[in-house]
Amino acid sequence: MSGFRTLLYKEVLRFWKVSFQTVAAPVLSALLFLLVFSHALSGRLEPFPGVGYAQFLVPGLAMMAMLQNAFANTSSSLIQSKITGNIVFILLPPLGPGEIFAAYLLAALVRAVAVGAGVFAASVWLIPVPVAQPLWIAAFALVGCGICAVLGILAGIWAEKFDQLAAFQNFLVTPLTFLAGVFYSVHSLPPFWQAASHLNPFFYAIDGFRFGFFGQSDVAPGSSLAIATGAFAALSFLTLQLLRSGYKLRN
Repeated sequence: MSGFRTLLYKEVLRFWKVSFQTVAAPVLSALLFLLVFSHALSGRLEPFPGVGYAQFLVPGLAMMAMLQNAFANTSSSLIQSKITGNIVFILLPPLGPGEIFAAYLLAALVRAVAVGAGVFAASVWLIPVPVAQPLWIAAFALVGCGICAVLGILAGIWAEKFDQLAAFQNFLVTPLTFLAGVFYSVHSLPPFWQAASHLNPFFYAIDGFRFGFFGQSDVAPGSSLAIATGAFAALSFLTLQLLRSGYKLRN
């Protein structure tokens, strides 16, 4: 396990050395979203009974920042290693695919949780938010960020240059996270877009995460957790198969 611990330490240190960019900057971006949208719409919308729009925004923005940074951590690390050629120092040591996968995944979760905690800590000074079910919060944070971290590994394996990685993020990850109910309740959408939202795995992660704060959600939290966990398991299986085959890493 020494190789796993070393790789995990390297991945955590990689983003922590530039934490002003990797942690503080996403927190600031989320706060700017919160200030703009809450100022524009606060008092006009009540997404859940007894929950103000500004309160509704806080968990959604925290989760969106966590998802995007979990993806960024794994994808950027892999593509940088491939382009600079130092991926060989990960492939040559006696590290199994499971150890490589777990090290990248856990490091991404550390970054995501740091960002989410920062967003929540900064937001509660402005907008008090209740915490109704902390275990649901933890469960959806881990599963949701796990999905994005694994997607980041897949993108890093597939991409051969930064342009391809940027396309993966800009045309898949960013739209799916923005359209996952961060800024609205899906019950406010027309029937077609409600159905489309239910095809988005990030919707279940954000909706369940929000349930942990308010005890209210668009979908039952048990169902959301089952769907999100299924998506995480399927993506993890695919990623482990690619790591075992050496696809675009050893070839």
